[in-house]
Amino acid sequence: MLTEPRSGRLAAWGNALLAGIASPDDAVSAVVGEDAVHRVEGLPGESGPVGLSLALGRLRALGVTGLRVALPVPGHPLGLSGPPEFNARALEAEEAVVCHGAAFGLVPEVREAGPAGDVHVEVLWRCLPVREAPPADVPSLGEAERELAEALREATEALSRLDVAGSGPVAEAAVDAYRARVEGGDGEVLAPGYPPRAVRVLELARRVGLLVSVAYGSGHGGAVSASEMAARGEALRPVERTARRARVAAYNSVVEERERGVR
Repeated sequence: MLTEPRSGRLAAWGNALLAGIASPDDAVSAVVGEDAVHRVEGLPGESGPVGLSLALGRLRALGVTGLRVALPVPGHPLGLSGPPEFNARALEAEEAVVCHGAAFGLVPEVREAGPAGDVHVEVLWRCLPVREAPPADVPSLGEAERELAEALREATEALSRLDVAGSGPVAEAAVDAYRARVEGGDGEVLAPGYPPRAVRVLELARRVGLLVSVAYGSGHGGAVSASEMAARGEALRPVERTARRARVAAYNSVVEERERGVR
């Protein structure tokens, strides 16, 4: 949960572009990140894959006014609204972008290409029809913030009872990686135009994700028994679910505020 989903970057910077507060070059650069290239296939009016800048322009022409994120996992179709084909692809990828204003959705297919030692990542976004309906199980920003605070407190207490220490090489590596990302500027994961509360909620969700990562990886320098892992999983699954819901709420907040007429 320490790596931001590609759907989050596409939705955040796509929203900034659609709102006219980010240039196409800046938006595409932020979405692509360290990947080699992103293309979109299946857009109405296009016979083959096109670049992100053209794709976002085409979506705007088709009536798209905003982009939402879905982060589904089996048993929890978070952010999805159907139909089954789109949901199945999104579940396989564990992420998707759902358009607002026109019934389309985008699911990433990620593959590595190139010779050994020079491998790069290419992303193809499949554009598919979606059902126009409220997305599943997405909280408001306020709800997400309250749920995260409660989940963090409960998880900390549960892991303390289970004697899961935040120490050891795996935990230290996770903390060091997180600090390096923040110091390197990777803490700025939302695009211009997002409310401060969304930034705060997303950052808290990332910190909760760090706790989960540390708790799963902390073994006190030795092996962790099956029963210990089961106990950790029982304590951490609700926290993971809450953090995913909060991430979706943060990424979707611009669209939700626009729907309510709040700027």
